[in-house]
Amino acid sequence: MGIELSRLKPPRGSREKRKRVGRGPGSGMGTYSTRGIKGQNARSGRGPRLGFEGGQTPLTKRIPKRGFSKREEEKIAIVNLVTLSKIFKEGDEVTIDKLREEGLVGKREKVKILGKGEIDKKLIVHTNMISKSAKEKIEKLGGKVIINGS
Repeated sequence: MGIELSRLKPPRGSREKRKRVGRGPGSGMGTYSTRGIKGQNARSGRGPRLGFEGGQTPLTKRIPKRGFSKREEEKIAIVNLVTLSKIFKEGDEVTIDKLREEGLVGKREKVKILGKGEIDKKLIVHTNMISKSAKEKIEKLGGKVIINGS
């Protein structure tokens, strides 16, 4: 005789009996069925919604609301001409992807090139934004500036 599935039972004391409410005074939970006497929570339908304060203005409405939450802020990475002249060679094409590879620009950042320092190389620069002075310095050496819309 081995183990038969039809004879398996949980260990004694591991399963608790379900609370059966409203089955007479002998059950210990008869008469008012653990709901107390009268009042909103004693009625059928089980009481008010969460946060309801009996008609008083609820706490969530009484507290002042301030400000608003912006959508994700647009981040702009600033790159100076000095940096470009250090990293790139004469006639190189400077793209946003190349600047990312160099670690100068983050993943979702837009690029703005500023005219700080001097540049001594002819470059083709692809960027989102550029200052007047930077554009003048690049074009003065015969370079080219291409502004991307995104």
